Amino acid sequence: MNDTQAQNLIAPPSLMKALKAGFDVIANHIGLIFFPVSLDLFLWLGPRLRLTRLVEGYLQMMASLPGMADLPKSTDLIQMNQELWNEIGQRLNLFSSLRAYPVGIPSLVISIQPLETPLGAPAFREFSTAGEALAVTLALTTLGLVAGTLYYTVVAQATQPAGMQWGKILSKWPRDALRVILLTLLMVVLLFAVFIPGSCLISFMAMGGLMLGQIGVMALGALLVWLAFPLAFSPHGIIANQSPVWTAVRDSIRLARYAFPTTSLYFLVVVLISEGLDILWRAPGEASWLLLLAIAGHGFVTTGLLASSFIYYHDATIWVDRVVQQIRLRAI
Repeated sequence: MNDTQAQNLIAPPSLMKALKAGFDVIANHIGLIFFPVSLDLFLWLGPRLRLTRLVEGYLQMMASLPGMADLPKSTDLIQMNQELWNEIGQRLNLFSSLRAYPVGIPSLVISIQPLETPLGAPAFREFSTAGEALAVTLALTTLGLVAGTLYYTVVAQATQPAGMQWGKILSKWPRDALRVILLTLLMVVLLFAVFIPGSCLISFMAMGGLMLGQIGVMALGALLVWLAFPLAFSPHGIIANQSPVWTAVRDSIRLARYAFPTTSLYFLVVVLISEGLDILWRAPGEASWLLLLAIAGHGFVTTGLLASSFIYYHDATIWVDRVVQQIRLRAI
């Protein structure tokens, strides 16, 4: 019997059941939205780490290059790029690195990168060197992974019948955080292994015209999504099952293989809910207190979706184990 026939004998995990159960968990443990709400309030009302001086220095260096002075400065592409880089330097807040990937506390404010707050202009801290900015970014990202591990662990515990057990959560937090950091390093290595040759290929294709360059960018993006999809549940294996990194990766790939239709549909629904509501959450102005309601709503939805992912992972893992067992029995 092949994989498809075996899968048809057992009902696959229910997408709607996982989503409903996830939001029911958060409704019963509303305090869990403290994590995303606190991060968003800090990024919105707290101090900023900016790169304005570094960006200005970069633009001045580019302007001093031989031949740049002879290029037109009015409405050309160079002028547009300078304005874009100035905007990035003013808005980008390196504290946004606290929203780490693949395990991190979700944030609405990092998609806004506000310049103003209802309390007035926030305090700024500028960086003088790129090395200093990079070191701070790496430190904040590591801190974000550690805090994100605690957030994931608390949400995962809330989905269990026994509820949250803080002694158990805090005892396994350091080990899980270390495994999450190792998983992140593994994903970074994989990303560079694909991105570096891919970017070289895109540059080569761009020589043949803008259309070929755009096709290359879309192909590289599709390849990265195709590689990332089977690894999406690796953090869940580390946190929910206490699995080592490689075991969690292997189980995630196996789940994606056997439950591909329902898993891909689940992620599609999650993305549509999250991104669709983010349009609503970003409607208030960055200096309006109405953004508080948006931050609370965003925290509830993202935490509910995270809880549903742990419920779906649990149900899908049981389903895959039964399918694999049936395949083995039929093969005897």
